[in-house]
Amino acid sequence: MIKRIITIFTITMHLLFSSQVYSLDTSSQTLEKYTKKISNKFTRTYCNTTKFGISYEGALAFAIGETNKEFKNNKKNKLIDYSLLKNSIVNDLENNCQAFDFDINDLENLKFN
Repeated sequence: MIKRIITIFTITMHLLFSSQVYSLDTSSQTLEKYTKKISNKFTRTYCNTTKFGISYEGALAFAIGETNKEFKNNKKNKLIDYSLLKNSIVNDLENNCQAFDFDINDLENLKFN
């Protein structure tokens, strides 16, 4: 009898004082903004590095390293469409840096854990 009362009391307390938990809200618009933020970071870093006279390979490695370092611990990384990200980076490089000969395959090392 006492076990039932304690059980009913415990369940009642859990139901009355429990808080709701919501899943991570990641809309397509949020992911699009996050992808654009990554693309802008990579583009700025790459453009600035090449303006200092660093070689193509050096600028690419530095930009990938800096971008990976800044965005590696974000929960949204699991949801990124890397093909869209790479296309966005190439388009931004063409528009902002006039880097028209940039190969999309050079971005293979741009991965976030």
